[in-house]
Amino acid sequence: MITIFHNPNCGTSRSVLATLRAAGETPTVVDYVKAGWTPSQLESLFRAAGLTPRQALRAKGDLVEDLGLLNDGVGDAKILDAMVAHPILVERPFVVAPKGTALCRPADKVLALLDRPPPAVVKA
Repeated sequence: MITIFHNPNCGTSRSVLATLRAAGETPTVVDYVKAGWTPSQLESLFRAAGLTPRQALRAKGDLVEDLGLLNDGVGDAKILDAMVAHPILVERPFVVAPKGTALCRPADKVLALLDRPPPAVVKA
């Protein structure tokens, strides 16, 4: 069972989802922008991927700057709280697979999570 935490508005996320499907997988697709996050869910996801909240923070866009999350000294707790309040602040896509959990950015990082690679890497 593979799960992708997906943002359908993100080209990289669409590409990873297409690659999973081209590899014969039928992933569970979680539109996290609509579904939202809980702090414990994010903590578990980041721990499994070997990332800190700061490393999983989407650093692009006005919101991250408006909230001051890129400033020195901003702690993990504040970043997690912001991610829960604004799910779009989580970088994407995350893929959870039997082989592990990864932030699949760039998109070809998903290949390490697959038992059998797709015939070709798919661009969406």
